Amino acid sequence: MSGDTAVVIGAGVAGLASATLLAREGYKVTLIDRLEEPGGRAGTFTTPDAPGFRWDAGPSWYLMPEAFDHFYRLCGTSTEEQLDLVELTPAYRVISEPAGPADPTRPPEVLDITPETIIETFEDIEPGAGQRLKKYLDRSSLVYDVAIQKFLYNNFTQPHNLLTREMVMHARLLAVLLSRSLDSYVKTVAQDARLRQVLSYPAVFLSTEPKAAPALYSLMSHTDLIQGPKYPRGGFSAVVNSFIKLAHDNGVEFQLGTEATEIVTFGKQRRHALAGTSKPRVRGVRVRDVRGSRQRDPQTHTRIIPADIVVSAADLKHTETQLLPRNLQTYPHKYWDKRNPGLSAVLVYAGVKGQLPELAHHTLLLSKDWDPDFQAVFGAQKSWSHSMYVSKTSATDDDVAPAGYENLFVLIPTAAEPGLGHGSAFRDSASGRAEDTRVREIADQALELIAEWVGIDDLDKRMVVSHTVGPADFAERYNAWDGGAIGPAHTLAQSAFFRGKNISSKVENLYYAGATTVPGVGVPLCLISAENIIKRLRADHTSGPTAEAAAGHRKA
Repeated sequence: MSGDTAVVIGAGVAGLASATLLAREGYKVTLIDRLEEPGGRAGTFTTPDAPGFRWDAGPSWYLMPEAFDHFYRLCGTSTEEQLDLVELTPAYRVISEPAGPADPTRPPEVLDITPETIIETFEDIEPGAGQRLKKYLDRSSLVYDVAIQKFLYNNFTQPHNLLTREMVMHARLLAVLLSRSLDSYVKTVAQDARLRQVLSYPAVFLSTEPKAAPALYSLMSHTDLIQGPKYPRGGFSAVVNSFIKLAHDNGVEFQLGTEATEIVTFGKQRRHALAGTSKPRVRGVRVRDVRGSRQRDPQTHTRIIPADIVVSAADLKHTETQLLPRNLQTYPHKYWDKRNPGLSAVLVYAGVKGQLPELAHHTLLLSKDWDPDFQAVFGAQKSWSHSMYVSKTSATDDDVAPAGYENLFVLIPTAAEPGLGHGSAFRDSASGRAEDTRVREIADQALELIAEWVGIDDLDKRMVVSHTVGPADFAERYNAWDGGAIGPAHTLAQSAFFRGKNISSKVENLYYAGATTVPGVGVPLCLISAENIIKRLRADHTSGPTAEAAAGHRKA
């Protein structure tokens, strides 16, 4: 049935990947996005007031390389052809909060993490922890492999796929890891607080906290402590640009500055005695042109882009509650009332004069006692975390900052609360909206903490540019639920098949991709979410990655 049409809503990583794979299936694909540049939260931030500086705008950890390798092969290419990956030494650095008042004579407490020496590092700090870590990592690698083969590339359309000999053999371990928290599990490895934090901080990248994440996510230690993060030269924009080029090369039509206002359907839900229930089908997507303006004018002329299938890679709550009428919502408002939106963030894009050898390419700054940090983010106070992440890509890449300068990307976890405000990075001069005071306060206080903990007394004086992104920006630019920065939290109740389905139960041929649906958050999982759409269209009920021999299969 060649000639079938598809519309993909959202030109972020999941949308780009979905559009490309659909095009390779033989669909005529239109990819739309309200923003005027593809890439969504990924890619690059630049600003006219800081020529020569470039920052990764969002994602910056290149993990799960198998997911990238597999996606590129499905597209008829390879990672080697698309990217120049650089090894990082150290893989990342951990700097702990000073034990007492700031003392310029006392060096910061630094722990450099390198996969090749991680066992020795644990053993040197806490005798016996090295061997316990080795067993922990062996289990994390086992669980990682099981997740790849059984859980991530799986639409769970045939539950008996999980009843394999391999799954039965590992059932006891999986049951243990699902029944306890990551926080309690890492306590079996080490007593030293820093070592526990190294093993449990990946929960933050899953938009949750260690006490709420199931121990199953110990599999994340396989990615950062065994594989180690890589750096795609050129930053994550190099990754996004490769996805954009693949979409163009496969014939995807881009319509940017084009906002989806409604998923249009035809037919009514009917129940037939013999045929069961028939559902309305998608007819297309109603859109309005917002190119050249960031204002949403409801009076703007709309049009319909016809489609035989629609894939929404936009925020799932927005898709369901804003683009569909109430009677066609699989996930109505009441569904979200019981869910956890995860965390938001204040992002800082800063340029600094001179060198900052105190910071590595990736640096985690962690409080001695980080329970108050998680209470601030996930509790009632709706505030920000003093434990944060700093990326300095200028440590590895000469093209991201002018000679003699460093670029810093700071991610400060906050509550998912749009009321914390907008930043300055996407300020619209036409609207007159300024950076909100609360966002600037959080950014400034976080930068002061970095300077104090790391021992850079003159950081504020050397800073030549500093732009911010706030929770309200995530809500406004990406229609993110409660201004979430990453996606719904990976708690037990929001993982695997509990996270929902990537297909509408009420509308035929409506599918979902991206971080807000299965399998979850992060660039690799967004790529997998796109492939899972193709598996549904092929009626492929298997678990595990699609056989690469089928890559590029086109409908007759």
